[in-house]
Amino acid sequence: MKRDDKMHMAVLLHATGFHVASWLHPSVPLERSADIAYWAELARIAEAAKFDVAFLADNGSVAYQSNPNAQRRISLAQHLEPMTLLSGLAPLTERIGLVGSFSTSYVQPYLVARQFASLDHISNGRAGWNVVTSSDPNEASNYGLVEAREHADRYKRAEEYLKIVQGLWLSWDADAFPLDRENSIYLHPEKMHALDYKSEGFSVRGPLNIARSPQGKPVVFQAGSSGPGIELGAATADGIFTAQQSLSDAKEFWRTAKQKAEAFGRRPENLRIFCGIIPFVGRTLQEAQDKFDYIQSLIHPDVGLQILYELTGGFDFSRFPLDGPVPELPPSNATKSRLELLQKLAKGKQLTIRQLYLQAAAGRGHRTIIGTPESIADDLQTWFEGEAADGFAVLPAYFPDGLSDFATQVIPELQRRDLFRTEYSGRTLRETMGLPSV
Repeated sequence: MKRDDKMHMAVLLHATGFHVASWLHPSVPLERSADIAYWAELARIAEAAKFDVAFLADNGSVAYQSNPNAQRRISLAQHLEPMTLLSGLAPLTERIGLVGSFSTSYVQPYLVARQFASLDHISNGRAGWNVVTSSDPNEASNYGLVEAREHADRYKRAEEYLKIVQGLWLSWDADAFPLDRENSIYLHPEKMHALDYKSEGFSVRGPLNIARSPQGKPVVFQAGSSGPGIELGAATADGIFTAQQSLSDAKEFWRTAKQKAEAFGRRPENLRIFCGIIPFVGRTLQEAQDKFDYIQSLIHPDVGLQILYELTGGFDFSRFPLDGPVPELPPSNATKSRLELLQKLAKGKQLTIRQLYLQAAAGRGHRTIIGTPESIADDLQTWFEGEAADGFAVLPAYFPDGLSDFATQVIPELQRRDLFRTEYSGRTLRETMGLPSV
């Protein structure tokens, strides 16, 4: 199977960091969490290192408000709205892709199609949509639902939702607007395509009230790794973000996603698989380990148990001894892939509950890598050349230092090995990722 000879890189931007205790780290500028200049600084660090994309996760609620330990998780209570933030970052950056997570569970698809088409115009072709479904009951209650939709229903809705959004993006041919003043011709009506979509769940007439965007279709990402998630990503996405703990599991996921993409009539080399990593970089292994140990020491046991409660869809671990074995976990309506990952991790390493929450809190399913620039580059090279990943989603434990360490130490090592670009290859995100034009 043909594939790129260079890795692709994404970074998850966050005000404090991906680690649950990031806000407690003394180097994190807590007071700047709503400062656009701060977010621009983070995006520019990634852009200077030639990352493909900067992306934003999201949750449309003050998560965990019913949790008595919420005061210990302040970083999860503040989220700037992604489209507003990305639109603000567009004129403050030049080449890096700008990707936002938007759920298919609540708002109407016309709005999402219009927002991302607008962002693609504003950013000159650098927009991307990370398609997510929502399982948080707190978020559901903010949109008029008593509880989150069932897992299968969420993905069924997402598949239809994506079809509508992508159809709306093609509402106009590229040459539909001649803007001919001399002959008083603003548009060619025959180059307009109304969607006229009707189903039990949706009714969307169209067309979109904006010209086709620079990329034709903004780049689509998907973050589910369950069975339905892989199906959706293989059928519709340009990139998949996935959490994989072992090389063998990552290889299997990579093969499965590519094979499914081919079965859907797609070229598998046009689907990029990004494996999530939380890097701790040091000039020596001991320095990197010290960084990891310090932030782990900031995790309160109550917070660790709450993370397990959330990841398992409401299983109460507090009823069991902290230093006892992890009990058998029942099925839930939460993120299926994360639940399976926790079960596999606990059984495979015979972890106690305390050990499991420490691992879960560190990466929340993603792989933690602790080492020097050279050893981390060795690890990523093994995964990339072993067809376990086409690239990596870097989730810095804390900002800005976690991102700066990776961008200024690991990226140059990968470039020295000719595994990562030294310059951007195009202007649009599709060009940067080597994806076909639309």
